[in-house]
Amino acid sequence: MTIHRPRALLPRKKFLHRLARSMVVGALMILVSLTIGMVGYHVLGGLSWIDAFLDASMILSGMGPLSQLHNDQVKFFAGCYAIYCGLALISTAGVMLAPLIHRYLHKFHLEDDANV
Repeated sequence: MTIHRPRALLPRKKFLHRLARSMVVGALMILVSLTIGMVGYHVLGGLSWIDAFLDASMILSGMGPLSQLHNDQVKFFAGCYAIYCGLALISTAGVMLAPLIHRYLHKFHLEDDANV
């Protein structure tokens, strides 16, 4: 059992710094995921860099691939990448939204403690 120690809400400036940091981490997660997809489609699928970017970004955003995949290696990569992207999307959203959710729950808890 944890002991609740009420603390004041983080000042707005520190909160915005924390939120900006989580947005940067989320953006880096997206960049890494996009790079993985681009390299895979370019190397295994023989797509040009712009087509590899388009396919990787479409799968990462949940829209689906555009290019025709011509060999089993790139098809296997595309399947694994699609599964990875589903998890990456949820993880990135969690990282980016965590400070907002935490602040809301903390504020709600403080208001609840004030009424007791």
